[in-house]
Amino acid sequence: QALRQISQRTISTASRRQVENRVPEHQKLFQEDNGLPVHLKGGAKDALLYRATMCLTVFGTVYALYYLAVASMPKK
Repeated sequence: QALRQISQRTISTASRRQVENRVPEHQKLFQEDNGLPVHLKGGAKDALLYRATMCLTVFGTVYALYYLAVASMPKK
């Protein structure tokens, strides 16, 4: 009963901040013709995420191929 009251109070009294609409800014950024692919237009964070994803992909592929080769060899 007390938990229900606390949760209802928390939900009903949550501050309703006005969040500014930043969509037009992002539209300008992503539609700008600066020669970058769309997945890198977000800046350094996007570049870091892209590189991390590529490293994990390459590592995973090499790891899978290694274990496929190990599994294909007969045991002594």
